[in-house]
Amino acid sequence: MNEVEFKRIVWRSRRGLLELDLQLERFVSDVLPTLSESELAVYEQVLMLPDWDFLEYVNGKSVCPDAQLAVMIARISAAQQ
Repeated sequence: MNEVEFKRIVWRSRRGLLELDLQLERFVSDVLPTLSESELAVYEQVLMLPDWDFLEYVNGKSVCPDAQLAVMIARISAAQQ
């Protein structure tokens, strides 16, 4: 992935909810640069989730029905600890 595409993903990681932005902040700075191409593709799919669903999944209040997305959401949650 080239630098422009990577920066686009970082920009899309900024959400409309402060709570979600705070959840993503550490993941984007610490983990995102280490993801493989396939993992980045899954992360981009996660970014397509509606904000409130995404927040519920990251906070563990709901379980994401898509197993592949659930793995990435778990990584996002783990980055906060």
